[in-house]
Amino acid sequence: MEFQDIQFEVSEGIATITLNRPDKMNAFTGRMMYEIISALDLTDADDNVKAVIFTGAGRAFCAGADLSSGGATFSKGGSDIQTKQGVPRDGGGMVSLRIFNSLKPVIGAINGAAVGVGVTMTLPMDIRVASDSAKFGFVFAKRGILPEACSSYFLPRLVGIQQATEWVFTGRVFNADEALSGRLVRSVHPGDELLAVARGIAREIADNTAPVSVALSRQMLWRMMGASHPMDAHAVESRGISARGRSADSKEGVTSFLEKRAAVYPDRVSDGLPDIFPNWEDPEFY
Repeated sequence: MEFQDIQFEVSEGIATITLNRPDKMNAFTGRMMYEIISALDLTDADDNVKAVIFTGAGRAFCAGADLSSGGATFSKGGSDIQTKQGVPRDGGGMVSLRIFNSLKPVIGAINGAAVGVGVTMTLPMDIRVASDSAKFGFVFAKRGILPEACSSYFLPRLVGIQQATEWVFTGRVFNADEALSGRLVRSVHPGDELLAVARGIAREIADNTAPVSVALSRQMLWRMMGASHPMDAHAVESRGISARGRSADSKEGVTSFLEKRAAVYPDRVSDGLPDIFPNWEDPEFY
């Protein structure tokens, strides 16, 4: 598949999605939205891909929405797709939901400015590392609009309500050190080391874990953040342990440990995952 606003590469089990409008600081467009979603469809379907890294071309990660339309930029809503009620769906939200539903772990290597949708799209990523030159900003109130890309769900869960409200209410652009102290990012690194750090994390996942177990664990951890009672987690975990305990992966994991060798997990994500979330339903919003 050919892409224009992103670059897509798979190497040694790791997919890298690079936002690729460097002359526009990788400003977000409708085309970029569709291309990101298509790229994640490819990574989900490819059993050779064990992890996904997002980064940006040039000096920015993503400087937010493309504002080339001037004051009318946000007047038509977030995309050309509508809800059942006829409301244009937020394009950033469609990207965030697709990242949330990824069957592979997602790592953000935030190499520069990440503002507006440029930061909110990173929130459903599992791990975020930043360069020491990165800048962040939830600038929506300064543009007369509202937080998007499902950030009102993700941001307070990641950093706590007090930090979330300060960043959103002020619209302040802040540096990587503040992002680190506020728990928005895992770690901060020199720019020339950033991708190596992200790849190191991805490599550890790819080389040592069962892909089906990672895919299910990813959904368990994210979905249980919204659970109302630990019994919800107990029910899901009980189903998961029962299903995976009978799997070929489980046999291989135990046998390889006892034989002191690297495991070779036979189960494939593309063959389908056990249904351990029987009460989970997609919203009927769209």
